[in-house]
Amino acid sequence: MASLPTLAVVGATGAVGTVMCELLTGRRNVWGGIRLIASARSVGRLIRCRGEELTVQALTPEVFDGVDVAMFDVPDEVSAEWAPVAVRRGAIAVDNSGAFRLDRDVPLVVPEVNPEQVGNRPRGIIANANCTTLAMIVAVAPLHREYGLRELVLSSYQAVSGAGQAGVDALHTQLSKIAGDRGLGSRPGDVRQAVGDELGPFPAPLALNVVPWAGSPGDGGSSSEEMELRDESRKILALPDLKVSATCVQVPVVTGHSVAVHAVFATEVDAEGAREVLRNAPGVILVDDPLAGEFPMPIDAVGTDPSWIGRIRRALDDPRALDFFVTGDNLRKGAALNTAQIAELLATELARA
Repeated sequence: MASLPTLAVVGATGAVGTVMCELLTGRRNVWGGIRLIASARSVGRLIRCRGEELTVQALTPEVFDGVDVAMFDVPDEVSAEWAPVAVRRGAIAVDNSGAFRLDRDVPLVVPEVNPEQVGNRPRGIIANANCTTLAMIVAVAPLHREYGLRELVLSSYQAVSGAGQAGVDALHTQLSKIAGDRGLGSRPGDVRQAVGDELGPFPAPLALNVVPWAGSPGDGGSSSEEMELRDESRKILALPDLKVSATCVQVPVVTGHSVAVHAVFATEVDAEGAREVLRNAPGVILVDDPLAGEFPMPIDAVGTDPSWIGRIRRALDDPRALDFFVTGDNLRKGAALNTAQIAELLATELARA
């Protein structure tokens, strides 16, 4: 019997890396050994993963020797440098950064949507999609297969954990500074004044506010996050001409990205037919009884694996269009879980080799 493959987790001490260790502990064991890798300041730390205490190792070329699959959750520039190093040392790299997502020679994989693409990796690298895209695409894909998608209009409501621990810390700091002042939010500039310079990674206060900007400047006034929603949806669904319009908004939620979706299809659609499609779709949970107060919300989706879908209705002015709301844990399916699922597909492939 062939030995089980070895897995490396690069960025194991970060927010997503921590969730990854939790997932590996709770999922089916397909790994013979696991190596936890991080920056120099974390080397030597002990982290519990899969029932044992593992020592964090330094990111060096030699650490990938004997590794079959290396999962990366590090900044773009680190992945761009080190994922090819892992490949040269014999590993298949699964990258959660934005470094390779739109590379023509790197598949962008969502296992519920296009698992066959894991075998199409001429560079030895597989990319994970943006966390906002992932929350939305597992709901859109089965509807596309049924009705033929033609256009998406998206409005995202993005949690602060998408900006890492600095985003979470900034929101909690702001909330503590304004706590108890019930007059805030009723006068121009009063929230800005109360929060002061405690903005963290955001351009404006998140407490008692929403910020219609996420990411860095892109083309034509769009942000990088808005362009990623368009470009990644096209690549994952293999629809290069798909029309996509997106507006990304930061909201004062710790964990759980949400998207309001207006999807236009090639044929007429109805809400009940869409619900039936989604009931049978992998990776989603249907929560759709507004009159009973049941709809998808990040406070319920946090800590869970599926994307939560609800508020499904046919658009008021187009019988070919659906409106619905989707939310999911951006640290799990939006990052760690999808990466782990890709890696598990590779483990199955390696076991058959």
